[in-house]
Amino acid sequence: MVRHRSERGFLAGFAIGSLGGMIGLGGAEFRLPLLVRVFRLRSLEAVILNKATSLIVVSTALLTRSINIPVHSLWSHIDVAFNLLAGSLIGAWWAAGHALTMPRQRLDDLILLVLLCLGILMLGEALHGIGPSAKPLVANPLFRIAFGIAAGLLIGMVAATLGVAGGELLIPTIVLLYGVDIKLAGSLSLVVSLPTMLVGFLRYRSSEAFAVLHQESALFKALTAGSILGAIAGGLMLGLLPSNQLTAGLGLLLLFSAWKTFRHTHSPENQAC
Repeated sequence: MVRHRSERGFLAGFAIGSLGGMIGLGGAEFRLPLLVRVFRLRSLEAVILNKATSLIVVSTALLTRSINIPVHSLWSHIDVAFNLLAGSLIGAWWAAGHALTMPRQRLDDLILLVLLCLGILMLGEALHGIGPSAKPLVANPLFRIAFGIAAGLLIGMVAATLGVAGGELLIPTIVLLYGVDIKLAGSLSLVVSLPTMLVGFLRYRSSEAFAVLHQESALFKALTAGSILGAIAGGLMLGLLPSNQLTAGLGLLLLFSAWKTFRHTHSPENQAC
């Protein structure tokens, strides 16, 4: 039974990682509905396991990307990372603490809302795109800093609530708000994601649900291994399918899976859980 569960976890992680890797995402937003619906984890347990997986996947991705994008390129834009972190660390700490005390149905409703918004965002990006680079959206440096802190706060809250890296929000923000090249923005988003997720992860340690990492250690290892290998495979398959069509398809899939998974708490049977 454990072996079968681990095999499914590895295959699921690989499939999600491959699709996410083809459009430059880790796929954590797709792992969350799967952990709840297929592997029957409670919402908070799924968020914690998803966050632990994301931490390892993001760390690996940052090391891998450093081969093509040198550290000195990131360092020249470190002010962007610090600006976003000023908000994201606070947002992640607050949101994770709030999730710990939230009733299951309210947490599910919140997760559903955020996933639906991300799905709509993916559809919007597929239709309009964000381009390889752009001029800064806000010319005034002080206003740009203020907008950066506010954006980071929101992104940190989303990352902590779902256990995701937040790349689907960070990359457009970095490109549009700061006018950074989209390839460089992908690496900068990982620099922001890593400490943001770590803060949320540490906050969740006080929860009894944190024991899921021990109880589901086999699933965690298999899911992480599959996600990393899938992300690598997806990167190698980059360009195999039109990215806008793939992003649109994944956006629709996210909308469907989120709705089917997190609406279940409104049935009398699950409200009693």
